[in-house]
Amino acid sequence: MAAKASAGEHVAYALVNFKPLTGHCEPMDTVIIAGDRILAAGLAANIVMPDNLERIDLQGLTLSPGFIDLQLNGCGGVLFNSDITIDTLDTMHAINLHSGCTAFLPTLITCSDDDMQQAVAVVRQYRTMHPQRVPGIHLEGPYLNPERKGIHDVDFIRRPTPEMIDYLCANADAITMVTLAPEVCPEGTIERLSSAGIVVSLGHTNATCAQAKAAETAGASFATHLHNAMSPLGSREPGVVGAIFDSHRLGAGIIADGHHLSWENLRIAHRLMADRLVLVTDATTPAGTDMETFAFAGQTIYHRDGMCSNVDGTLAGSALTMIDALANSIRAGIEPRAAVRMASINAAKAIHVHQQMGSITAGHFANLAIFDDSFTVRGSVSGGELKLHR
Repeated sequence: MAAKASAGEHVAYALVNFKPLTGHCEPMDTVIIAGDRILAAGLAANIVMPDNLERIDLQGLTLSPGFIDLQLNGCGGVLFNSDITIDTLDTMHAINLHSGCTAFLPTLITCSDDDMQQAVAVVRQYRTMHPQRVPGIHLEGPYLNPERKGIHDVDFIRRPTPEMIDYLCANADAITMVTLAPEVCPEGTIERLSSAGIVVSLGHTNATCAQAKAAETAGASFATHLHNAMSPLGSREPGVVGAIFDSHRLGAGIIADGHHLSWENLRIAHRLMADRLVLVTDATTPAGTDMETFAFAGQTIYHRDGMCSNVDGTLAGSALTMIDALANSIRAGIEPRAAVRMASINAAKAIHVHQQMGSITAGHFANLAIFDDSFTVRGSVSGGELKLHR
């Protein structure tokens, strides 16, 4: 197996001898990559290949679409909130490839307006450089309900001003998702953001079911870390969780790490929501490392046994990786093709980039994950660049 192959502007190669896990039933034994795109995918018998095309034997490993993480605060020892730079995004991408994650939304949690504006500028620049890696930024806050703040710094939680809503709408090309609590936002906020093309996600909210449904009618289409930091399903007040389950449109991210929710709740959510459910990590600094402590939201956070929490036990993101989220979901009883959809095409559809990424389809970015039967990532293709490791 070759250690590395680079697909430049005019370089093409074929991946062969793999087990496809695409989320669908179509047979596939060959993927041809040219530059940063998939040129063809399917059965070799149906693909015309030049005789001199390099064929890379994956030796029976599993090939899937590259995973897409819609909520990634940091990993590999870095945190976007702490260092809002291109270098931080480069580090996050490099670490992601070891877990099969080829695209992500850098997630900035509750902070100042200045930091938000800096982060948007950095992400816009990075998207220009690497459109296959970062579709845009996820602003998680600051327009949240303090009663469901989680680890977010209450000193920065606030209501949106007309000026900042104008700014967000004007910069929708770089802002993919905004998490907010609908009950603390002025009327018209959700309509304006969603009309600008921003995915409005309900999160860190104590909204009633009726308020959550009104937010959906106004244009909200997603929910942030289902079950966590939101009003729960009750017998007479269904809360935000009930509104999500009762919807036919709202999608939701879910953190399958065994700490943020029970495996029963993962299975129930998938049974009710199917392809509206998306695997996310909500990962922070220690993901992909053995770090035991780190700073987040002005607090010292402890990383023990895969769980990240402050001294009071409040969860502070996670140390989860996308390959582990996939493996955990399958081990919890979710069918493998459904689980891989949760990690790829479902995410792409949630943020409206499914014509560019999320499946092994001709014309899409060549973003792929390669792993073995024990869910150890053995390689990746990112923007056409193939890297294999033992």
